[in-house]
Amino acid sequence: MTHWLCFLAACSLLVSPCLSGCAEVDSMTEAVAGEGFLLGCISCKKREEVPARTTVDWHFKPRHEDQFRHIFHYDHPTADVLHEDFRERLKWHGTRNRDIQVGAVYIQNVTFNDSGSYRCTFHRTLFLPLADERVVVEKEVELTVLAAAKRELVSVVSEILMYVLIVVLQLWLIVVLVYCYRKIWDEHEAREEKKAQKELLQLKDNIP
Repeated sequence: MTHWLCFLAACSLLVSPCLSGCAEVDSMTEAVAGEGFLLGCISCKKREEVPARTTVDWHFKPRHEDQFRHIFHYDHPTADVLHEDFRERLKWHGTRNRDIQVGAVYIQNVTFNDSGSYRCTFHRTLFLPLADERVVVEKEVELTVLAAAKRELVSVVSEILMYVLIVVLQLWLIVVLVYCYRKIWDEHEAREEKKAQKELLQLKDNIP
């Protein structure tokens, strides 16, 4: 049991947090005027091993308007900005191959006019053995542009708790490793003592 606990502790210290697959994380929703902002949009395939080809379209609906405008189209390797309001400001920051799962775009020099609803659409063709399958995935981001960045209390508290948890876990792992080391060392000492006693008894038996 002790050795198994030590093994788990060592693995916890050595394991890399980078070993992860596709995860559909929601985009941030608050940008600061005059700065850049990453509009996130992720659509993971249910089966990673299936090859696919995907194109991505972005549409934008300003506040107090009813219609979406087609502002961006990406078909690897070509990125087309389709609306003059975003000309020279919209850059592709998603997957750079035909099998797109991350459809993020980056808005440079955000303005208050960029506030509104953004719709990200994946047009995906899955190349299956029997027949190709076409899938359409839509996601929306409601963007608010602020004059200055603000940090909510919940965000600050969450960040503090995260660091506290990391420190506590690291201390726990150190304690476990020290305990394991001492336990193994004690077992080693006990074996050496038994070995010495056995050799001593053998010497006594050999004395005429």
